[in-house]
Amino acid sequence: MIPIAQKSRTYHDPIHGAVHLNAKDPIEVLLIQLVDSSEFQRLRRIRQLDVANLTFHGAEGSRFTHALGVLAVARRVFDRLIAENPELAPYRALVLCSALLHDLGHGPFSHASEEVFHFDHEQWTMRLLREDTQVHRLLSAFDAELPEQICQLLQKQAPIPLLGQLISGQLDCDRLDYLLRDSYFTGAQYGHLDLDRIINALAYDPETGMLVVRGRKGLVAIEHYLVVRYFMYSQVYNHPKNLCARFVLAGIFKRAAVLYKEGVLEVDSVLAAWLGQNPSTWTLDDYLRSDDVVFSYHIQRWTRADDPLLADLCSRYLDRNLPKAWEVTHLKSEQRWGLLDRLQSKAKSQGYDPDRHFGLVTSQVKGYSLYDRGIFLQTDEGLVEIAEASSLVKSLILTNARVWLVYPRELHDEVKRLVELQRMMTGATT
Repeated sequence: MIPIAQKSRTYHDPIHGAVHLNAKDPIEVLLIQLVDSSEFQRLRRIRQLDVANLTFHGAEGSRFTHALGVLAVARRVFDRLIAENPELAPYRALVLCSALLHDLGHGPFSHASEEVFHFDHEQWTMRLLREDTQVHRLLSAFDAELPEQICQLLQKQAPIPLLGQLISGQLDCDRLDYLLRDSYFTGAQYGHLDLDRIINALAYDPETGMLVVRGRKGLVAIEHYLVVRYFMYSQVYNHPKNLCARFVLAGIFKRAAVLYKEGVLEVDSVLAAWLGQNPSTWTLDDYLRSDDVVFSYHIQRWTRADDPLLADLCSRYLDRNLPKAWEVTHLKSEQRWGLLDRLQSKAKSQGYDPDRHFGLVTSQVKGYSLYDRGIFLQTDEGLVEIAEASSLVKSLILTNARVWLVYPRELHDEVKRLVELQRMMTGATT
């Protein structure tokens, strides 16, 4: 049954305050109905920051709250742009629905499950928009072409570049919300943005159809935004403890998949599809029935699995007995692998699994990239790419890659000894 919105709705958001949807506005009635759909309500059961709650105890927010936040930002930005450029008004439903639904296809533990099972949540968003779901029926009832138009926008094929840039670009409403929201819930101080100033700096360039920044007065606000983004990625999203938690989570489901295929692990029909099939063969039902709750239930059960490795990994994850990470970025590739090999060989005799208890993990941070048109400033000389106008932004283009050796925390002294030995050997050969 498709829900019918009869009244206005107000969502009290810790970041954006009261987000009011007006029942007298047909587009906002549609938004209320979309929020009430079963596919969107599922996002309540998927954490925004996958496993980061094991690092930052307040990081318990969901994809549901983030999606509403993106809608709130997109409506503020687009309604102001419409006031200045009335020709954009026909695209309001497209932009606001895209903002609300952009993360609809996320799987359990958000991005973490994509790394483990090798699928793309954006492709599942397309399926949920195009196939027979409540969301599809609601959108089609409003406008038969709307589901496909949203898919095109999310795939950066919108009729006007600005429409896609608002949802997925270098300066989009998605990033503006998650930087503010994730900073708030993790307690990090890096993510403080002047949202009002950024929104006031945004403009529409009719000649190119692009989202641009108003002159050099808006440059400072965007520089701040890009620096904030850099620090949130380097200090929060790629925090070494997050990397360790994802490493254990990946180990759990990789081991579970092996045991399931061997016929020695009992799972329900949802996990059977995830562990035993290629993602391309999953049905919509398989996907929609999966969330953090279902996956966490199995992790809890597997702490008593007959397989000692699976039981150990699940207990470490649930009890937050996570591995430690030692940065080995300064070592050459062959030195890193040599160090890992010596550690694995030594620890195997002590009952550790060389592949599931140890590994090398790489994180990459780039504060700004030129994909999807970049960010342009309006100047008296015309549009100027922001990196050309700011040496600060230019410095953020360089990728900062870091490599970590992951190992059980009880072996820290042994790892320290091996690293020191490696350092001495390196010094002797230079």
